[in-house]
Amino acid sequence: MDAPERGALMLVRFIAVSLIAISVVEIALYWVLSSAHQTPMQTFPCVLKSIPAVVGIVILIKAKAVANWLSDLLD
Repeated sequence: MDAPERGALMLVRFIAVSLIAISVVEIALYWVLSSAHQTPMQTFPCVLKSIPAVVGIVILIKAKAVANWLSDLLD
């Protein structure tokens, strides 16, 4: 694997992990706010806030293919 392909793979993995982390932080903040205001957590906001995590997991699974596509696109 050449250096540009490794760089593209590292970038794709970083973006995927960032999406997962952002989603975890959003859900944690929603949980803290709902417990501070003594309101029950609702399903729809939790599902909506977990969409970036699902996208990040899919990108992590397909990281090599996405990195090859990105490397070919930039060539």
